[in-house]
Amino acid sequence: QVQLVESGGGGVQAGGSLRLSCAASGSFFSINVMGWYRQAPGKQREVVARMTTGGSTNYADSVKGRFTISRDNAKNTVYLQMNSLKPEDTAVYYCAAHGVLSVVGTTNYWGQGTQVTVSS
Repeated sequence: QVQLVESGGGGVQAGGSLRLSCAASGSFFSINVMGWYRQAPGKQREVVARMTTGGSTNYADSVKGRFTISRDNAKNTVYLQMNSLKPEDTAVYYCAAHGVLSVVGTTNYWGQGTQVTVSS
């Protein structure tokens, strides 16, 4: 089993910044992709940013230039630096680990989610 523990959510005013962290723990060999998704009330979950082990990234158009994803492979931790936050960034943010290789095969995992609220 793999656990993803998120931290760093909270409330901030528009234009402010937050940094999310997500640490993976458990018994596994490697994680292919780590990333962040978000889900606002009444909307579908959407990808925010993802990063491969090799450092390749992709971002949602809505966050390009404002959010930065980074990853510490040695610590199995992924970060999301969120700057110039907007009210429309308000959502529950979920950490994801895709392609987690363990003795049982390859599996995807999700964190429990952390609330980000941006007030105008």
